[in-house]
Amino acid sequence: MTSRKPDEQLARNSRLRLVRPRSLATARRAVTTRGTRPAPRPPEGTPVPSELARQARTVLADAVRIARWAAVERDPSTAQLTGRTQERAAVALELTPLQVRAGWDRARLAGLVELHGDTARPGWRLHAWDRDDMAVLRGWVALFDAWSLVHPAPEDVAPTAVAEVVEAVPQVLSLLQLSAGPVLVGVLLDLLQQRVAELREERCEVPYGPQPEHSDADADRGSDSEPFPEPVPEPDSEPDSDAGSPVPVSLLLDWALEGLSAVGALTLDTGRSATLTPLGNWAVWVKLEQICVAAQSPAGNIEQSAGDMLRGCARLTPGPARAEYRAWLAARTVSSAVTELLGVARGEDALLRGLAFEALRVVGAPAEAEVRAAADEPSLRPYVLLWLAEHEGADPEDAADVLTREEATWLWVDTAAAVADHGEPQLLLRHLDSAVQGTVPALLDEVRAGGHPRTVQVLVALAAAHPDPALAKAVRRAAFQVHTGGA
Repeated sequence: MTSRKPDEQLARNSRLRLVRPRSLATARRAVTTRGTRPAPRPPEGTPVPSELARQARTVLADAVRIARWAAVERDPSTAQLTGRTQERAAVALELTPLQVRAGWDRARLAGLVELHGDTARPGWRLHAWDRDDMAVLRGWVALFDAWSLVHPAPEDVAPTAVAEVVEAVPQVLSLLQLSAGPVLVGVLLDLLQQRVAELREERCEVPYGPQPEHSDADADRGSDSEPFPEPVPEPDSEPDSDAGSPVPVSLLLDWALEGLSAVGALTLDTGRSATLTPLGNWAVWVKLEQICVAAQSPAGNIEQSAGDMLRGCARLTPGPARAEYRAWLAARTVSSAVTELLGVARGEDALLRGLAFEALRVVGAPAEAEVRAAADEPSLRPYVLLWLAEHEGADPEDAADVLTREEATWLWVDTAAAVADHGEPQLLLRHLDSAVQGTVPALLDEVRAGGHPRTVQVLVALAAAHPDPALAKAVRRAAFQVHTGGA
């Protein structure tokens, strides 16, 4: 039977324990450890990335406008988008207040804005929006992964029923992708009902509501008989007002299709059929292939700015990357190089932040004064403490001991953000084992309390990538609580 105390159940579930934790030094290297297999080619007829990016920019046009407006305003009330700020944005952008609120939520989920205390700052994707098609597509995929946060679930529906449908939706999307055309909603409903029933049977859950009486013949069959699967409500049945009562799957299917349509993944027509958009088709294919397209390395790294140089070194193994750092540093004065690297580290891209400190390790002692001065900056403090510990002779595998629990958790989220933005899904799963917490519930509790601006995106990406349904559901619940400001 499903526990009514999900956190206690998760803590007891051995599948949700973090085993064989790796050091944070090993976790940092996960960002640049890439798979070497060639990337599969997308299905025939898939638009080129530039066209997909154009479509993604169209979907997120209002979100980008609002993010840019907030970047100019820098009003402390912008982070919460108070009623007054919402009205000001609506007037300035010629939108309704509801459109402003919807666009603001999309901007946050897509990584276009990040919250730092009471201030909203432009995310790194916003800076790259007009020139980097891959950044645009990653932003849209982040929104696609968070479709259940964009479109609120129907009221008075049990969270467990919503979670089951969210967990079953990938199979619906796979059918749409394989069909390569419109699919009747009735067909999708049959598939969804079947998948929900399978999920409940796999978990051996007791069906909701009154159970059928068993005859003596049933009892004679003994405990070896198969359990009764939880019945799936008929599509035409009416939902009960009680949140724990059966809910028609058709209601939740409509909610899911509308949510996916709201993020531009599919279209619904009056004939009650659904069709994946080119963006949706591409995203489902990417998920099925479990790949993440990384930015191309620019040529001539030595002549580039610090940011472009670090991007060019992102796919290199540690040895060649250090050689590239040395060559880049040799062409500049130490003070200017250190200042430029710390400037990149203060940016919004977590991958570049980690790589900037790798380059500063090559600089060594001449960088100590400026690096130490950055220790008071919350986003840099964990990196600074690790750098100083290693500079003073600590083994890289043991340097993490200088971090407090909160600092280690913040660094875990920051590294996870880098992996989610630039790595492959399996790297994000491997990064989960590097957390200092012993169980997933403990990790989620501390991540939620850490206040990292990328917390929601990291949790959504982890839930989308993880194959364990119970863990994915727990992580998805935590992402929803952080997004809505819950405990």
